[in-house]
Amino acid sequence: MKSVLVSACALVDPDGRVLLAQRPEGKSMAGLWEFPGGKVEPGETPEAALIRELHEELGIETWASCLAPLTFASHAYADFHLLMPLFICRKWQGIATPQEGQAIRWVRPNALRDYPMPDADLPLIPHLLHWL
Repeated sequence: MKSVLVSACALVDPDGRVLLAQRPEGKSMAGLWEFPGGKVEPGETPEAALIRELHEELGIETWASCLAPLTFASHAYADFHLLMPLFICRKWQGIATPQEGQAIRWVRPNALRDYPMPDADLPLIPHLLHWL
């Protein structure tokens, strides 16, 4: 089974809300809500991938020093195994704005379970709630 490394980020605003992005039509798991991020490319660190993805997906800039590793997901889907470190970020430059047609929403931590998410994301929520 193929392994895929994906970096994800819980962006936390000054009010303690977490940003979720909805997977757009045409992508696998379309309509589900997830933490922003994406695949780590060959030769890229998880932090560098996240900095790149946050810029591409949301038009914001952040730095490796602002990414705090929290936990990770290890999940077997039908056709691949996902390994996904989750970082927390409270400091970035710019206003998070969808760049790829996806919906985004700032969500209170206790409401995260109200949003349908990919199976790999669900076990991350208790860790996030404990930290926030």
